[in-house]
Parts: sequence; structure tokens; C-alpha cells
Amino acid sequence: MSGVLGRFRLNSLRSRLMLLVLLAITPIAVVTVLGGLREREAAIRASEENLQRLTALAAANEAQSIDRARQILVDLVSVPDLLGPTAGCNALLANVLDRNEGYVNFGLIQLNGDVTCSAVPMLHPVNLGDRSHFKRAIAERRFIAGDYVFGRVIRKHTINLTYPVIDRSGDVVAVVFAAMDLAGLDTFVNDISMPPGSILETADAAGTLISRRPDPERWFGQRVSAELLAAMRGPHGRALVVRGEDGVDRLHAFARVGAPTLTEYTVTIGIPTDLITQVAREAQFMSLLGLGATTLLALLAAWLAGERLIVQRVRGLTSVARRIAAGELEARTGIEYGNEEIGRLAAALDEMAENLQKKETARGQAERELRAADQRKDEFLAMLAHELRNPLAPISTGAHLLKLLHSDNAQITQTCAIIARQVEHMTSLVDDLLDVSRVTRGLVSLSTQVLDLRSVIDDAAEQIRPLIGARRHKVVLDLPAGPAHAKGDHKRLVQVVANLLGNATKYTPEGGHIELRLQLVGDAWQLSVSDDGIGMDARLVERVFDLFTQAERTPDRSQGGLGLGLALAKSLVELHGGSVSAHSPGLGRGSTFTVRLPRHRQDSAALPASAPAIEAGPASALRILVVDDNLDAAHTLNLFLRASGHEVEIAYNGVDAIEIAKVFAPQACILDIGLPDMDGNELARRLRRLPQTSGATLIAATGYGRQQDREAASQAGFDHYLVKPVNTLQLGELLALAGAG
Repeated sequence: MSGVLGRFRLNSLRSRLMLLVLLAITPIAVVTVLGGLREREAAIRASEENLQRLTALAAANEAQSIDRARQILVDLVSVPDLLGPTAGCNALLANVLDRNEGYVNFGLIQLNGDVTCSAVPMLHPVNLGDRSHFKRAIAERRFIAGDYVFGRVIRKHTINLTYPVIDRSGDVVAVVFAAMDLAGLDTFVNDISMPPGSILETADAAGTLISRRPDPERWFGQRVSAELLAAMRGPHGRALVVRGEDGVDRLHAFARVGAPTLTEYTVTIGIPTDLITQVAREAQFMSLLGLGATTLLALLAAWLAGERLIVQRVRGLTSVARRIAAGELEARTGIEYGNEEIGRLAAALDEMAENLQKKETARGQAERELRAADQRKDEFLAMLAHELRNPLAPISTGAHLLKLLHSDNAQITQTCAIIARQVEHMTSLVDDLLDVSRVTRGLVSLSTQVLDLRSVIDDAAEQIRPLIGARRHKVVLDLPAGPAHAKGDHKRLVQVVANLLGNATKYTPEGGHIELRLQLVGDAWQLSVSDDGIGMDARLVERVFDLFTQAERTPDRSQGGLGLGLALAKSLVELHGGSVSAHSPGLGRGSTFTVRLPRHRQDSAALPASAPAIEAGPASALRILVVDDNLDAAHTLNLFLRASGHEVEIAYNGVDAIEIAKVFAPQACILDIGLPDMDGNELARRLRRLPQTSGATLIAATGYGRQQDREAASQAGFDHYLVKPVNTLQLGELLALAGAG
């Protein structure tokens, strides 16, 4: 499965060809989708217009029935028998009821609310003085279409339509009413044709249903939803989508039943929105289905064509390129050259392989000659050491024997001392020569331990004391009062300090001054050796640590050298993870050599000098951000840190690292310097400006080990600087310090 997914990565030619096909089809897809949306909008607009017309028709039908009732009441008021004897009034109203369908009663209401005349016989007295339509007819002196009521006389769902009876003097003397059966009102909209799932509702001013299709009997007297009531009372300029009690979204249009002077009823018709857009959806679905089939066929064609015309040929070129990279310079593509791009690429690759084969032949010959010369040099150095030490041993023994046998002879004793000193000097030269050879070939291994640099300085000073005494130099040691813990090889560090002191002694005139100072600078111990000797010019300072480099000899130098001491010191210091530098104001103004070694924070005062270094575990689990564009390096470090109990997040570039840091708030950040979008120094500056990482411990882990690189990292805000491959013991100690802090 992973192999199939790997073929779809956009870093392959075939996937890019398919991407081009997709890009070509994208405009068609966009047009298809937009066309479907436009069709849907057009269907909705057409449905809105039809719905408005349909609703207006339903409202007109109901208004016609209400207006007919108004006309009946107007005609009744003009009949003299209405205000006559009760028997005549009852007969009149009963006759009117028989002649008009859709009504359940006609009656006369006195000003006190008593119904004194009714088309339907009353079994007991009825008073309608509390009815709002009765009160309004008297107060407003006009026709009133009342709200929904359940009749007290006829016990049915009705609306009461009232009209005031006014005498010749202009006073209201009674109110005539007509009770319209809601089932009869509903028949006036039966000829309205509606789509399946649609509803038609008529509500009074209070929002009570007086007409409903379908199932009118079940809905009479119930109130419409609050959302629908608000839409009924608002402006009726356009249709609205309202969700019904059954959970169906419907597009509703609204219309008043007649003029405001006739009724306060509102008619609404709602059509399911799914029904409106069904045709547009089906057309859009078919368009998308056709587009999908076209896209699939186009991608399949691009896949097959890309496989045959591009991928297989590029795969062959890749295979040949890898064989050439692996050293098979005789490999050739075998592709026929042509004017097309892959053919020209194959020709260039074959030409390159042929040229490399010629150069490799010449280089191999030169390399074999160089190896032979290097081997002869190593054999010469080994033979030189052997041949020099053979005569030095009896010379040294003879000198000590002469001194023992003639201890009372001052001249012989002085001569023996000279011989012993010169033998020691020659032995030192041989050791330096062999050490340099081993260091340059990577054959030196360190026996590291936690040690006190003060004891290293004491041993080195003791070793060089005879030379200092012979030249009567004044030496000042400025050492810290407490232990100066570092991790290193005691013997090799003594060798470094002794070489620096010996170098100062050689190039400082008799009676000169030498100062050795050890101090803590930042998170490193800084050891400096200063003298007031012959100094150096700028050109010599730049190459003073190169092999076989020496200052000009002066007449008072009793000890010579091969120019190996400083080169050896530099190599040994760098093996300890430190650095060494030189400075001189100029000729005749002395020199200063400075060594920087990482500080070891763990308290090891109770350990003997020979005790092995104790690996410090983390004081606590930390949130650590690892930033490295080398995936293998990042994930390997991630595994190590997680195994140590830390919580780790990884980023492969500076931008992602900043975004992760804002959320993750790491306590420590291990950053590569060479990142693709911004270098590690710029990333460190930005992290220092973030509130989430302003106090985090920043550790540079990089392949750049020059002094200027270290200085640039320090200025950018890094707390520590590690050169790849990272020493995991040292990294663990740094994280332990960060956790403890």
C-alpha cells in the first residue's frame, strides 16, 4: 500500500503530469458547479414567483368569502324584522341560515352582550359581551372579522363576523353576527393545486389557525410557530424558508386576506425546498457524474502515457546515475539520442560518465601515488622515532651514571645536567612528532573523566619549571579559589598547557614575564597564557596553529622546535570540544594564547582525580523542540531524547518551528544552523523574542565548527554550541542543567 501511495507524490514526473490534467479540468469543474448553483437559484426564483401568485390567489378566495359574509350582514341590518319581536327575528335569521351554506349561525347581540335572537335555537341564555369582535364592532362602528372561537351556542370551530346595527339617530343599538364554519372557509381554497408535502395555512391576528391544508380538523384552533408568526406579521415582500413542526424546511410566501378594513387574517403557502431544487440537483448530479468520468479517464490516460513515455525512461536514467554515483563509471543509459528532452539528457549523462571515467583514472593514479608517499612518511616517522630513541636511552643512562660516579666533580655534574636536559628536549620533540602524526590520522583516543583544571595547570607548570628557571622568567598564576571542573583527559590537557607555557618560554627573553589565568566566561572555562616576548605580526597569527609554523628564531633561544606544539595543542583542545585562539598586538609586544573548554557543572569535588565521569541524567523531563532539516538526524535525536524521558516536538524548517513553539512552549530547543528557509541563528533570535521561548535553553547542534561560527551563534542567543556528531553524554548534561535551572 505504501508503495502505491509513494507513486502519487508530487515529486514524481507522472504525478505532476496528472496534476496538469487536473489543472486543465479544474475550469470545467468550476463552470459545472457554478452552472448547477445558477440552475438551483433560478429554480428557487421561479418557485418564489409561482408561490407568491398561488398565495395571493388563496388569499383572494378567502377574502371573497369574507366579503360575501359582510354583504349578508349589511343586508340583514336593513331588514325591519331584525329588531322586531324575537320570534320574527329568529325566523328571519333561520331563513338566512338556510339560504347560505358555510355558516352555522346568525344572531343578534344586545349592547349588554345578551344574544336575543339566533338562527339556531338556544337551550340556555348566552352572553357574548366578552368577545373582542363584539366590542370592536361597537367601538369602531364597522364590519369586524373576529379571531378564532369555539362557538358557545353551536359548539363548533368558527370565526364570528360582526356588524353594528345603527338607528336613525346614529347610535349603535345592537350587533348582528354571522358564525362561519371553518370547515366551510377551508372549501374556498380547495381549488388551489399544491405540490406534495406543501401546506396552506390561514391564521388570525393572534396566530391561531382558522384554515389548514391538509388535515384541517386536526389543526383548527392551534397556534402557528413563533418563527412563522413573526414572518406573517412582517413585510410580505419575499418568500422565506421556515422549518415546520415535522422538521421539513419549506419556502413560504405570505398574503393578507383582503384589505386591512376587511380582515386581519394572513394566508401562507409553504413548499418543501428539497422539492424545489430536486430537478436542479438531479441535473447537477448528472453533470458532476459526467465530469468525474471524464476526469478519471483523463487521469488514467496520463498515468499510462506517463509510465511508458516518461517514467520508465527516467527510471532508467536514475538507475544509471546511481550506478555512476556508486563508482560504476562504465555504466551507460542505452537510450537512443534524439531531439526530445529525455534523449538529450541521456546523451549528457553518458558524456558525463565518460569524462568522469577519464578523470577517475587520472585521479586514481594520483591517489595511489599520494597513498604511497603518505605510507612512506608514516614509515619514516616510525623508523625515525625508533632510531632516535635507541641512542637516546644509553646517552641518558650514561649521563646519570657519570653524575653518580663523579658527584663530587662540579664540572662533570653540570655536563650531565646539560646532557639530561637535551635528551629530555629531544624526547619531547619525538613525542610531539608522533602525536601530531596520530592526531592527523585520527588515531588518538581520550580517556575522559571529571577533573579539576587547577591540578592540570599545576602539573603542567611543574613539568615546564626547569626551562622557566633556566631563563629566569617571572610566572604569575591567576587561578579561581574553588574547583574548576571540566571533563577531559588529564594527561592530554597537561600536554596542552605545557605546550603553551613552553611556547611562551621559548619566545620570551630572559627575565621576561608570563601570566597564566583561568576564569569562568559564560558556560566555559577560559585559560589564557600571556607573555611580553617577541610577539607576532598579523600574518603569523593567522597560521600560527598550522603544522611546522614557527616565529623567526632569536639568538637567545636555547631550545629549538619543529613547529608542532601549537598545532598539537589545537587538535587536542578540539577533541575535548573546546577551541583555541591566538592574539598579538604586534612584533615586540608579546602574545596571548587562549583555550576555551566546556564547563562541567556536576559537583564532583568528592571524586578522586582518576574517577570516571559520571553521566548526569536529566533533573526533570523537559519539553524539547528539535529543529533539523535532516530527517534521519532529527528522528534519531528524537528517539534518544524520548528514551531519556523528555517530551519532544520536531520541525524541519524555521517557519514551522516558530508556529510549534507558540503552542508547545518548549523549555529547551536543539537547533541546526543550516536550515532551508532561515539559518539557525535567525531562528534563535526570533525564538528569543517569543514570550513562550524567551527563557528556553537554546543549544546549537551543527556541522560548522569554526570559531567564527561559534561566536555568531553566541551573539544570536544560543546558550551552548555542539559540533556534530553530538556527544550524547555532553548533551544529557546540558539538558540536566536546563531541567535543574
